[in-house]
Amino acid sequence: MLSVATAVPRHRVSQGVARDFARAMFAEAHKDVERLLPIFDNAHIDNRCFCMPPEWYYEDHTFPEKNALYVEHALDLSEKAARRALDKAGADAGDVGAVFFVSTTGISTPSLDSRLIFRLGLSEHVRRVPIWGLGCAGGAAGLARAADYARAYPEKPVLLVGVELCSLTFVKGDRSKSNLVGASLFADGAAAALLGGGSGPEIQDSYSTTWPDTRDVMGWDLVEDGLQVRFARSVPQIVREKMRENLEAACGSLGLGLEDLRHFVLHPGGPKVLEAYEETLGVEPGGFDLSWEILRNYGNMSSVSVLFVLERFLESCGSPGERGVLSALGPGFSAEHVFFRC
Repeated sequence: MLSVATAVPRHRVSQGVARDFARAMFAEAHKDVERLLPIFDNAHIDNRCFCMPPEWYYEDHTFPEKNALYVEHALDLSEKAARRALDKAGADAGDVGAVFFVSTTGISTPSLDSRLIFRLGLSEHVRRVPIWGLGCAGGAAGLARAADYARAYPEKPVLLVGVELCSLTFVKGDRSKSNLVGASLFADGAAAALLGGGSGPEIQDSYSTTWPDTRDVMGWDLVEDGLQVRFARSVPQIVREKMRENLEAACGSLGLGLEDLRHFVLHPGGPKVLEAYEETLGVEPGGFDLSWEILRNYGNMSSVSVLFVLERFLESCGSPGERGVLSALGPGFSAEHVFFRC
């Protein structure tokens, strides 16, 4: 891993402002809305960044309008994050051999990486691998697939770019509790990573799991107004029931034990999910501090959140040779683990 960089849109909104918005949006459908609003306080989020100003979300918007904004702002944020990653590594954009592009919050054909090629000055012959539909697991999965490619074709660096504009998926007419929970958590951001030979942590391998009969746990329903959020309250329970065994199996595939992992870079899906991780993995206090920090300052940005945590982790990384794992959960319902050594 040569570098990781991030970017956020300019509209930074406090959780108090978001709570007031939810009160206005959901009061008519939920007469007990004041009883529900503490979910905003319990989210452990201070601020989030959105690509549009708060007043925009009070109005109705069609799916084509929202998707056009997705294309515009996703391109701008992706370019910023990618340029920062290239600059951090001192790399020439023209030398990049492949670009992996991860997103789930908008639609574009051709995929947005086709436009990034010329914005960034990548070679017109760069190989493109767009990845759509993995939701919160996409950052981890994208990193794993990009690392696989970098190992197979080590001659040129590989660029991973992820961008999510979760706020643009807000459906004003959806008064469900799932939409209320989403309004308390989700935000916008982009991240990029450059992989190749050189200094930095070594990505060693990855492990993917998709559990049967869990498709309804998380995802989108396509409605007239756009992508409508769907997720179950069972995610923390899934973490408690499955994650320790799953991570032990992932470690075993590398000939490791769970005790061999010194560092955990986890997607901050929400406070209950992080608390479930702490409970089931029995990590010593402070082990997930970076995930809590990103959640507090940025909210849940879906696939790119774990790359924000990774960027913070790389500022110190730990002692050479120490092992760690980057993990995220997403639609499927699925888990992605990426193992690395400092």
